[in-house]
Amino acid sequence: MRNRVQPDGTFDRLPQRGQFMGNRGCLHDATGTLRRPYSGKLWITCTLREKPARGKVPRAAPNRYTPLFFLDEAVACAAGHRPCAECRRPVYNDFRAAWARAFGLTEKAGAFDAALHAARLDGRSQRRHSARAEALPFGAYLLWQGRPHLRGDGALHPYTPQGYLPPVAIPGAEVVVLTPDPIVRVMQAGWRPQLSAATDRPSW
Repeated sequence: MRNRVQPDGTFDRLPQRGQFMGNRGCLHDATGTLRRPYSGKLWITCTLREKPARGKVPRAAPNRYTPLFFLDEAVACAAGHRPCAECRRPVYNDFRAAWARAFGLTEKAGAFDAALHAARLDGRSQRRHSARAEALPFGAYLLWQGRPHLRGDGALHPYTPQGYLPPVAIPGAEVVVLTPDPIVRVMQAGWRPQLSAATDRPSW
């Protein structure tokens, strides 16, 4: 299925699942064809581990949610997802606390899901904004020279669906930002997404 989500919000058909699973509701029909980019405002990032309410990671089936997959949590954030409060409760609690620091209030999940939904979509397409590359926090995604890059601690990391290419210098330029603005602000308030195990290095 086309259910591997990219930082620019597009869906690809890839054999690798990546490090995280996501959920936006049922997006496919009985033939397995994706018919819509989302169903509802709840876009979450889940663990790949079994959990009591779900069991094993499901295959797509008619009238059930479509399992989506991401290289890592930074990609999921760029696509507009936030941590699941059920299977990733400690990470969700950290995200919620950073949201409170960023916006000066404590929101319940439904309230910040609504705020995220308004920030991540422009019609049916990914909503984007602009910022100085050097001002973006660790974990944010941006477009540079026509390709998605992850903002690391001291460099940009060009994205591929299989992992990151060698780092490049952060440009002193205005760039297009893929990660929704509220999530960028949560990252600026101290929350960090979990990166692919092969690429999560302290030197970043």
